[in-house]
Amino acid sequence: MLWYAARSAGLVAWGLLAASTVLGLLVSTRLVPGRGGLAWAIDLHRGLAALAVAFVAVHVGAVVAHGYVPIGVVGAIVPFVSRWHPLWIAWGIVALWLLIAVEVTSLARSRLPAGLWRRVHWLSLPLFVVATVHGLAAGTDTGSVAAVGVAVVAGMAVAFLSAARLVPTGENATS
Repeated sequence: MLWYAARSAGLVAWGLLAASTVLGLLVSTRLVPGRGGLAWAIDLHRGLAALAVAFVAVHVGAVVAHGYVPIGVVGAIVPFVSRWHPLWIAWGIVALWLLIAVEVTSLARSRLPAGLWRRVHWLSLPLFVVATVHGLAAGTDTGSVAAVGVAVVAGMAVAFLSAARLVPTGENATS
């Protein structure tokens, strides 16, 4: 049962991360329409990110607890310690630490200089890439055409929105 929990929690965590990343980019590029402002989209973005953190915790906890693959607690938080797919597990560990950095600084945003928060928050983009590579390479359920297709579509959305966010035009030229 723990092995199924680990697998499903990993897939759900990635989906939530992808949705939060896309929504965050939509908000930052001002592409989210709405007469009531962007508050609802920002709240949804934050909620999706918080749920992603919770599902990552379940994923890591279940992977460590089940023992089907020899990862262990240290192997789940220190890159290249795991004997099972050490490179691909390391990608997941890097994603974990990036997620922690982004989420902790987001929770402390009101106490941080805006520039510091923004620089750390940009780590969401490599976080998405690293988590996607981890899932596709180490995940036992991600070799299917559907999983790869979803990852490609999400990756294209993130790439397009990142480019839109980085191109200094119109309203987002000063943010």
